[in-house]
Amino acid sequence: MTYNHKKIERKWQKYWQKKGIYKTKDLSKKPKFYCLDMFPYPSGYGLHVGHFKGYVVTDVFSRVKRMEGFNVLHPMGWDAFGLPAENYALKTGIHPAITTKKNILKIKKQMEKAGFSYDWSREINTTDSKYYKWTQWIFLKLFEKGLAYEAVLPINWCPSCKTGLANEEVVNGKCDRCGAEVTKKDLKQWVLKITAYADRLLKDLDEIDWPEKIKEMQRNWIGRSEGWAIKFNTTSKTKKQIGVFTTRIDTLFGCTYLVLSPEHNLIEELKEEIENFEEVKNYIEKAKSKTEKERISEQKEKTGVEIKGIKAINPINEKEIPIFVADYVLVYYGTGAIMAVPAHDQRDFDFAKKFNLPIIKVIEPLNKETKKDQEISSIENITKLEIEKAYEAEGVLINSGNFNKILSKTAREKIGEYLAQKGLAKKSVCYKLRDWIFSRQRYWGEPIPIVHCPKCGVVPLSEKELPLKLPKIKKYQPSGTGDSPLATIEKWVNTKCPKCKGKAKRETNTMPQWAGSCWYYLRYIDSKNQKVFVSSKKESYWMPVDLYVGGAEHAVLHLLYARFWHKFLYDLKLVSTKEPFLKLRNVGLVLSFDGQKMSKSKGNVISPDEIIKKYGADTLRVYEMFMGPFEQAIFWSNEGIKGVFRFLNKVWTFILEYIKESKNKNVKSSFRAIKEVHKLNKKVDEDVRSMKFNTAISAFMEFLNFALQNKKEVGRDTIERFLVLFAPFSPHLTEELWHKMGYKSSIHSQKWPKYDANLIKDEKKIFIIQVNGKLRDKVEIKSGISKEEAEKLAFSREKIKKWMEGKKIRKTIFVPERLINLILE
Repeated sequence: MTYNHKKIERKWQKYWQKKGIYKTKDLSKKPKFYCLDMFPYPSGYGLHVGHFKGYVVTDVFSRVKRMEGFNVLHPMGWDAFGLPAENYALKTGIHPAITTKKNILKIKKQMEKAGFSYDWSREINTTDSKYYKWTQWIFLKLFEKGLAYEAVLPINWCPSCKTGLANEEVVNGKCDRCGAEVTKKDLKQWVLKITAYADRLLKDLDEIDWPEKIKEMQRNWIGRSEGWAIKFNTTSKTKKQIGVFTTRIDTLFGCTYLVLSPEHNLIEELKEEIENFEEVKNYIEKAKSKTEKERISEQKEKTGVEIKGIKAINPINEKEIPIFVADYVLVYYGTGAIMAVPAHDQRDFDFAKKFNLPIIKVIEPLNKETKKDQEISSIENITKLEIEKAYEAEGVLINSGNFNKILSKTAREKIGEYLAQKGLAKKSVCYKLRDWIFSRQRYWGEPIPIVHCPKCGVVPLSEKELPLKLPKIKKYQPSGTGDSPLATIEKWVNTKCPKCKGKAKRETNTMPQWAGSCWYYLRYIDSKNQKVFVSSKKESYWMPVDLYVGGAEHAVLHLLYARFWHKFLYDLKLVSTKEPFLKLRNVGLVLSFDGQKMSKSKGNVISPDEIIKKYGADTLRVYEMFMGPFEQAIFWSNEGIKGVFRFLNKVWTFILEYIKESKNKNVKSSFRAIKEVHKLNKKVDEDVRSMKFNTAISAFMEFLNFALQNKKEVGRDTIERFLVLFAPFSPHLTEELWHKMGYKSSIHSQKWPKYDANLIKDEKKIFIIQVNGKLRDKVEIKSGISKEEAEKLAFSREKIKKWMEGKKIRKTIFVPERLINLILE
C-alpha cells in the first residue's frame, strides 16, 4: 500500500522511453499544436526548482493537447553559446566545450527524472556545427541583403566581460550579464539593421496574444516618435547645417540654444573654426569615461562647453543662438543634436539656469483664466527669474509671432508647414531603437563567416564552405583589447580570399549569444535536415508556435531579435508566418524560502534533485502548479511540498482501497458523485486553458475530500475520469494506478474526457453583488449566467437600488459565476 515514488517513477519513465509515446509525427492529419519552452543556458550547476515551473506548465499543456487529439510538438534543446556558458567556464577554469557538455547532461537528466514529455529525438544544441551552419547561413543572407554591415561605432563596452554589448544588454548603465558599469569604446563592429523592421515590429504586436506589459516594453524600446526634422543653418564658413528631430516644433520660438552630443561628427568637421577646440576636445574625452546612466541622470549636475566661433540660426525667427556640446545628449537618439527650449523641457531648463541662458516661455497653460483676446506679454518682459520650472504640457502659444494664440497641437502643423515651404523642415519619424551590435570580442560563439581581403575587401564565404567551425584552443580568455582570442590563432585566421584566392584574414569576432536563439524554434521542426535549415512543407505545417513559455526578462532581447530574424526570413519566403510566437505567457519567479531570488552565492538554491529524491517528481510537479498563480512571483514553502506529498499519498491509498473493495462487489457511482466529477472536469478544462493551474489542483483536492467522505458513492467510472484528468499533472502515479485497475495501454494515450453540461447546468450558486468593491448583496443563481443577465439581476435588487440613486455606472467588473462589481461615478 506504500506509495514508493522512486520505484514507480523509474519504471514508467523507462516504459515511456521504450514505447516512444512522446515522439512526434510530422505532417499528421491531426490538428497540430506547437508548445515551446525558452530553452535553457547550460551554464551553471543545473536547474533549480524555479526553472522547473515553466517546464511543468508546458508539459501539462502538451499532455492535455495530446489527449484532446492534437499532434503535439514539444521539443527541448540547449542555448549553449555565448557569455553565460563562457563565463562559467572561466570561473571553473575548464574549457567551455567541456563544461557545456557536462552541464547539458546534468540538466537533461534532471528533466528526464521529472517525467517531462519532450520529443528528445529533435534535441538541438546551438554549439553543434550542424546547427550553427544554418545560423551562419542566415547571417550571410542578411549580409547579401545589406542588413549586416561593418561600422566603427562608440559601442557599449563591459570591462568585466571584456566585450562589446548591444544596447539591449545594458540595463541602467550596467552589463545585463555581470552587473559591471558599462563604458564606451570605439570599435569596428558587425551590425544588423534591425531598424529597417522597426515599423513592422511595432505594428504586428497587435496581431499576437502576448501579455500587454511585454508588448508595451517592446513598444517603448522601439520608441517610435512622430515629429519634424528641422535644419538649423550655422554661421560657419562652410555653411554647415545641424539637423534636429523634435516632437515639439510648436516650441521653436523658445529655442535659445542647440546642444550637440560629444560624439557628433560636426565637431570634428568644424574644428578649424572652433575658437576653443582644445576645451571642447577635453570635455569630449571626459564624457567618454562616463556611463550612459551617469550622462542622462536627472539628478546629476548638467555640464557642457559652448562651441565658440560658430552660432546656429533659429529658422523660425532668424536669431543667432549659441551651440553647446553636453553629455546629456546621446549620439544615437534622434540626430545626436537637440534644440533646447528651457521653458518647456526640464533638462534644458536646468542647463540654461546654470549657464545663464535665455528662458523664453512660449506655451501658456490653457485654463479658465486664459482668454483668446488677452494681452500677451512681450518677449522682453519674460525672464528666467519668472519661471521656476519648465512647463512641458500642451497649451496656447505666446511669444511666437504670427502663431500666437494658437493651440500648441495646431501650431505643430502650422509651424512645420511654414518651415517646410522654406525647405527647412519636413515631417519625420524617429526611433529609439538602434541597429543591433552583433560582434562579440569573445571566443565561445559562432564564427562570423566573413573574410577580409586587402584586394576585394569584405568577402562572404560561400554556402558550400559552411559551417565555418570554431577552432579548438587552450587560451580562450578574452583579451580586453577589443580583439577576440581567435585573432591569435594565425593558422585559422590566415586564409585565402573566396573571390580572388589571394591572401586574406578571417573575421575574428564571434556572434552574440542571441544568434542561435533567433531561429531555434524552426530547427526543432526539421532538426536533422542538412540540405535546408527547415523543410518548407514541415514549416508550413507546424508554424507558428502556438504556446511559448518563458521569463519576462527576455522581452527586449531574445523576443525582439527573434521577431526581427523571423520577419527577414518571411521576406525571403522561407517561413510562412509574419510572427513566430502566436501566444506568449510569462512564468513568474519562484523565490527561495527567504524571499530572495535563488542564487548559489546566497546559499538559498533549492535543487529539484533533492525534492524528487525525497518526495518524487509528481510531488514536485503538482506543487509547482499549486503554489500560486502561474505568472506571479511566489515563495517556496517546505511545508507546502509536504502538503502536496500527503495529498498524493491520499490519492494512492484511496484508489488502491477502491480496487481491493471492487473485487468483492461492484461499486456504482451515485448521481451526486457523477455530478461532482463532471464539475471537476469542467473546472480543470477551463483552468488549463486559462493557465490557472493552482485552482485546478485545488479542485482535485476538493474532489478527493468528497470521495473520501462518500466512499460508497464513488464508482469505477468516477475514479477513471479523475485519473485521466489528473494524469497530465501527476503522470507517474496515475499511470501506475491506471495499470493496477487492469488497463494495458498508457493512461496518456486516453482521450481527454468531456464533461456533460446538462449534469451541472442547473446547479445553484451564491452570486455576490458589489458596489464600488464593497459587498452589498448576495443571491442564489443558476450556473452559466452571462454578464448582461448579471447586470439586470443587480439592477433589480432593492438592496442595490439605494446605492445607485442619482449616480451613473462608470463600468462593471464581472467574474463568471462569482460576482459583479458596479463601479459608480
